[in-house]
Amino acid sequence: MKMFRLPEKIKALAFDMDLTLYTNPEYAQYQTDSLIEKLARLRNLSFDEMKRDIEDTRKKYESKGKTLSFSKTLNSFGISTKEIAALRNEILEPERFIKEDFELKKTLWKLAENYYLGLVTNNPVLVAIKTIAALGVAEHFPIIVGLDTCMTPKPHKKPYMKFVELSACAAEECVSIGDRYDVDLDVPIKMGMGGILVDGVEDVYKLQDILLKGGNYGL
Repeated sequence: MKMFRLPEKIKALAFDMDLTLYTNPEYAQYQTDSLIEKLARLRNLSFDEMKRDIEDTRKKYESKGKTLSFSKTLNSFGISTKEIAALRNEILEPERFIKEDFELKKTLWKLAENYYLGLVTNNPVLVAIKTIAALGVAEHFPIIVGLDTCMTPKPHKKPYMKFVELSACAAEECVSIGDRYDVDLDVPIKMGMGGILVDGVEDVYKLQDILLKGGNYGL
C-alpha cells in the first residue's frame, strides 16, 4: 500500500472495484476473456486473433509510456462505450466467482461511520451492483459511478468529477483508492484528491486503522 498526498480533512472515499474490493485473478481473467470471445464472434475472428490484436494495440501505447485501459482499448477498435457497457451487462456474472467477505464488511462498517463511500468503476452500474451484493457490502456504497454513468471510462476525469458532485464534497476532501496508479489515482490526484494505491482487498482491510487512527476524517 502506498499513500499519495492525503488531504488534511477527508470526507469521502472513492473506491475502485475490481481487484480492489476483492482479490480474484480468475474472475479478472474471465472478465477480459469473455469479452474477447464475444467480440471475436462478432468480428468473425478466432479468440486468439482478437486477443492478439488487443494485446498489440496495448503494447503500442505502453511503448510510449502510456497504459490503455481495456475499455479504451476496445474504443480504439471502434466499439463504443455504450456497446461495451451493454456487453458487460450481458456477459458478466460476478456472483459466480465472488463470495461474501466478512472482513471487508467489518472494515467498511467502520469507514462508513466517518466517510462517504462510493465506487468509481469501469464496469457498468448493474455489474457493480451485482458485485457488491455478492461481497455483502452493497449498503455501504450509496454512490456508484460506473462506465455507463458518464459513458467515459477511467482514467478520464469525468467519472471523478461525477463522484465529487454526488458526494457533495470538494475534490480536496476526497481520496481515490485503487490498484492501478495510472488508471485509478493519477487523474484524481491531479484534480486535488488524495490517492491510496492498494495491492488488493487485503490492503483495504488495513484502511480503517490507517485512516481513522490518523484522525483525518470530517463527517
